[in-house]
Amino acid sequence: MNILVLGSGGREHTFAYKISQSPRCSKLFVAPGNAGTASIATNLSISVNDFEAIKKAVLEHTIKMVVVGPEDPLVNGIYDFFQQDDQLNNLMLIGPSRRGALLEGSKERAKEFMMQHNIPTAAYQSFTSESLEAGKQFLETLNPPYVLKADGLAAGKGVLILKDLEEAKSELENMLSNAKFGAASSKVVIEEFLDGIELSVFVLTDGKNYKVLPTAKDYKRIGEGDTGLNTGGMGAVSPVPFADEVLMKKIEERIVKPTVNGLQAEKIEYKGFVFVGLIKVNNEPYVIEYNVRMGDPETEAVLPRIKTDLVDLFEATANQQLDEISLEMDERSAATIMVVSGGYPEAYEKGKEIIGIENVKDSIVFHAGTALKDGKVVTNGGRVIAVTSLDKDFKKAIKKSYQEIEKLSFDTMYYRTDIGFDL
Repeated sequence: MNILVLGSGGREHTFAYKISQSPRCSKLFVAPGNAGTASIATNLSISVNDFEAIKKAVLEHTIKMVVVGPEDPLVNGIYDFFQQDDQLNNLMLIGPSRRGALLEGSKERAKEFMMQHNIPTAAYQSFTSESLEAGKQFLETLNPPYVLKADGLAAGKGVLILKDLEEAKSELENMLSNAKFGAASSKVVIEEFLDGIELSVFVLTDGKNYKVLPTAKDYKRIGEGDTGLNTGGMGAVSPVPFADEVLMKKIEERIVKPTVNGLQAEKIEYKGFVFVGLIKVNNEPYVIEYNVRMGDPETEAVLPRIKTDLVDLFEATANQQLDEISLEMDERSAATIMVVSGGYPEAYEKGKEIIGIENVKDSIVFHAGTALKDGKVVTNGGRVIAVTSLDKDFKKAIKKSYQEIEKLSFDTMYYRTDIGFDL
């Protein structure tokens, strides 16, 4: 069958990489794609939010399955757009409905869902510019550090963790009254800080059945030792060494099952990924947030460990038959290191030629922010390339990724040298 992947980052290159290995895939398209996807698929110059252009491409290329990478089109209702169109509603679209996508599109909605279905999470309250003073008073009742979350989508950057009460009050005002994160922070969720170690659990669900995919841990901060500004992610390790059987059983019983049951109870159409951002506090798991798609760079560490044909998994998801398929995993560990443009996550330059990709032999190179210019691969984003290695334990996998990264170079290239340091 002909398949279309929507998106242009490392996550989408990883999807394309796995799908292209399936004998079930006849022709593969990626919109808009990057220099990496161009070598294994046909890139289509279409925005992920241009639903009419996507429809045109789907009909023109007789596409039977659409895999949605990023959150934006999901929150904007691409699933519903397909369902409501007689020419498209027999297609398989991997991603939740607009109602389902609200679990990521609104932090407040996610919190209400967790409370309603008894899913363990931090205590919280929501505020708007009208209730700014009440928000400041609520901050006074909490112990530091203070967690402020923009309610809407802020490209992974709408969360502030602040140690000082006065700074927290001033940032709350900044978010609500001065639109620090634009429309995303017209409402802000303030929640208690949970102190522990974070991990991500990925679930593929057809809205009734589910499969728990490999766990991963990503590293968000730009600087060594998890310091500096938040980024989209500087690296990831899968599986998480401390996610033992006992913890995973708690996560499945207290979080995964109630989440899928909650979607069913609320009659929410959901055929896609649930990314559960968790924190382990004294061996007990709590949900920090939901995402309604795979994470990036965790995808680059998780998908290479899945041995089951990805197209078969997606077809079972679309047909609500996930219970009929078995998930086979590679027992080895995967480590992904992200190579970024100098200056990221603030201002950075694009268009730098990337040298040495063809010399990387022992690892997989996933393109994140790249483009083709005059036949050369150049930088086209803040996070440029993800290098993933598999080995029998995470330390060996990390070492291998760092050895292979040394073969790459471009002007102002930067990466963290301490991924996995806390494990």
